[in-house]
Amino acid sequence: MRDHRRLGRELGLFDTDPLMGAGLPYWLPDGAVVRHTLEEYVREAERAAGYRHVYSPVLGKRELYELSGHWDHYRDDMYPPMELGGDQVLLRPSLCPHHALIFRSRTRSHRDLPYRMAELGGMYRAERSGVLGGLTRVRAIQLNDAHIFCTPDQAVEEAAGALALISRAYADLGIRAARHRLSLPGGGGKYVADPALWRRATALLREVLDASGVPYEAVEGEAAFYGPKIDVQITDPAGRESTLSTVQIDFHQPERFGLRYTGPDGARHRPVMVHRSVIGSVERAVAHLLEEHGGAFPPWLAPLQLAVLPVGGDQEERAHAVVREAAALGLRAEVSGPAEGSLGARIRRARLVPYQAVIGAREDADGLVAVRLRDGRRPGVLPVAEFLRRVERRVRARGTALWEPA
Repeated sequence: MRDHRRLGRELGLFDTDPLMGAGLPYWLPDGAVVRHTLEEYVREAERAAGYRHVYSPVLGKRELYELSGHWDHYRDDMYPPMELGGDQVLLRPSLCPHHALIFRSRTRSHRDLPYRMAELGGMYRAERSGVLGGLTRVRAIQLNDAHIFCTPDQAVEEAAGALALISRAYADLGIRAARHRLSLPGGGGKYVADPALWRRATALLREVLDASGVPYEAVEGEAAFYGPKIDVQITDPAGRESTLSTVQIDFHQPERFGLRYTGPDGARHRPVMVHRSVIGSVERAVAHLLEEHGGAFPPWLAPLQLAVLPVGGDQEERAHAVVREAAALGLRAEVSGPAEGSLGARIRRARLVPYQAVIGAREDADGLVAVRLRDGRRPGVLPVAEFLRRVERRVRARGTALWEPA
């Protein structure tokens, strides 16, 4: 069975140390490459979709989370307050209160809406030791989060756009959604008490799901404390299900924070807040990708994209020249030379690298490489420049395909 914890350590992506603490993994260089590439992909996709990025602090005063409702409804999952200059401050459990403050820091007009605010930011959850595991349940989370402030008439279109963004990202990453869930409130005092707002938000999310054509099921007891949500569910190799991506429509926090915009009538109106996360937490996304692909990441995401394999020492100079040309094109490439073992051993060691370029005496003399793909295919012997152009095109196109005809 593919276990991301074992794969992550074997591939040198991440690890833990008891002095750092449980649920607080650190990223090794190859893991940092994967994480950085994934984060940049998300930022680029968000920019193309009209989002504007912000940074906000990971601390907030207790009063902030009392205002948002987190202190009343989510306190058990938060770290305890710290005394700082006469104030009680907390590590934030989510980014939405900070984004609400950023929105209300300026006068907003209907012409500014929808205002799409995104951040890849840290948040902290006081997870119990018994539920911690690898990257899937951690205490320090890097969340791909965004909040869209819009008019009520724009809410369905914005939520549908967020769902489409999730779908495109899953295609590029090779992620399969197990199911879509409409998460509704359950009993008890976990949820804010405003039945009218719950009904209104739920009706809008049902409209989004029905229009999207994806099958879904409604499940009680899985909503956020402030509103219903669409959860995109994934499964691991053992069949365990978890939530990766979400889309939420929230009427509660705009009211709590007194958010307003000026309408075309000159009057002040309350915006709707659409919460959305394309890949959820970076930690859980990488864990799932490791298990989904068995460490063989899509070419654009692989920490090493090209292994250049000189057959003998006479070809090493040419191999290093190929690596330099690849780097100039933005590709991640390394030489695996004869000092590291026989050619067969080096090929096996590079089994998860999308592309291998073997250089023997003939290839060296003629400026060629013998191409091997991770899946066992051998497209043939190609000029170095043509081979690198093909790899670059494939990487820039993203997706999971390794090779395309010329």
